[in-house]
Amino acid sequence: MIIQFKKLSPNATLPTRANPTDAGLDLYSAEDFSIEPGQRFLAKTGLAVAVPEGHYGRVADRSGNAWKLGVHCLAGVVDEAYRGELGIVLLNTSQAKVAFRKGDRIAQFIIEKISYPTPVEVSELDETKRGAGGFGSTGK
Repeated sequence: MIIQFKKLSPNATLPTRANPTDAGLDLYSAEDFSIEPGQRFLAKTGLAVAVPEGHYGRVADRSGNAWKLGVHCLAGVVDEAYRGELGIVLLNTSQAKVAFRKGDRIAQFIIEKISYPTPVEVSELDETKRGAGGFGSTGK
């Protein structure tokens, strides 16, 4: 399988994989920017993508950015029909301003298969052992 990327900016960097079996392709910033503590920022990649048919792209945290910097990705679904610029919504959860430079790795892009079920309303759902338990109901 191949995935096509189009550079929309001369500052764009094509995604790379650090290791051949890594799930995610590293996405790079096309600009210098900083994010104040508790703030969000829409980072530009300078790229558009053609997600393969029957798949979607998921934008995910880079574990190093999440752990070391407290920077997380939000809103990470890229539909197969979308052809606009890949923008990465980043949230700084740390207590310090975080700066990124053009060419820094800011997120990862994972291609996942998708199905398209039709939603239908029913009066009852089947019973399971877990039932309606959620939000920590299985922990102590």
